[in-house]
Amino acid sequence: MAKSDVDIHVEDIAVANAAKIAILFGLLAVIAAGPVRAQDGKTLTITDDRGVKVEVPLQPKRIASISYFADDVALALGIKPVASTYMTAGREPDFLLGLTAGMKQIGQRAKPNLELLSEAKPDLIVAIRRYTVGNAPQLEKIAPYVAYNMELLDGSDREIAELSRILGNPERGLQLNKEFREHLAEFAAKAPKDVHPRFAIMWGGETPFAFHTENTAASIVAAIGGENIAGNMTPGGEFGVDLSLETMLEKDPEVLFIYDSGPDRPHENNPIWQELTAVKNKRVFYVGDQWVETNGPIAREIVLREAAHYLYPNVFPVVDVKAEAAKIIPAEAQK
Repeated sequence: MAKSDVDIHVEDIAVANAAKIAILFGLLAVIAAGPVRAQDGKTLTITDDRGVKVEVPLQPKRIASISYFADDVALALGIKPVASTYMTAGREPDFLLGLTAGMKQIGQRAKPNLELLSEAKPDLIVAIRRYTVGNAPQLEKIAPYVAYNMELLDGSDREIAELSRILGNPERGLQLNKEFREHLAEFAAKAPKDVHPRFAIMWGGETPFAFHTENTAASIVAAIGGENIAGNMTPGGEFGVDLSLETMLEKDPEVLFIYDSGPDRPHENNPIWQELTAVKNKRVFYVGDQWVETNGPIAREIVLREAAHYLYPNVFPVVDVKAEAAKIIPAEAQK
């Protein structure tokens, strides 16, 4: 049987990605080997995603995380941060085994409480760039502050490698990246080659916000055969786009992943909602925090497994999120 254009396109992307990955790991190995150290040997100088050089403590002891990314990386290395923001108030994420409950809560990630952050006495603040760059001077008064984009799969390996280096375990960071890329290839190889379900990953609302394919979670779903109705980013554009339900109906996704941030689901009240193929076939999945905060090593692995099951339920098993997380977080950090 002749290959379809979609199959050929998917194979071309796989070959190109393999080449990119080989180059990427070469670069990450160089990065991991070459931090700039202060003369006293107790600090590192890094350049974060603001393009700002920041002197940070070598192996900091009190980490504050504005977003779940630093929690994710630190826990994967066996380190417990002292403070964290949340995505939804009162909900401790399963993909981090609920361990954020033992950290000082410093507010929602888009508006962290700087007074509570200061009370935590961090020696390093790791933050999501777009929500904190405006408060940089205030954050820098509290502790050394580094900001990462935390949006795209292309940046995820680099962010994990760099933070692992700061936290004193660069080898583990590179290992986590290597294992994820291997797992991604394994799942892609096992996924059916003649099925490419149309999907969207979105925040719910009157006008849903859907992730472009370069977004980390969407990249994972696309890598195992999904076809993203939101398409690719425009050069220099945002990682997501507002998609009206009228537009969504036109593109008609077969599978929908919706970030579940609470009981309000206004999109479900629109008559168009019931016309979507994904809704008719009961393939709408309200997903957890890992689908938005996907750039850390634990979140990536769990999203990969969940996506595989939701796209191909007859091929991949149901996922126990906490069981998968427990495989990555060292036992000493789970206490």
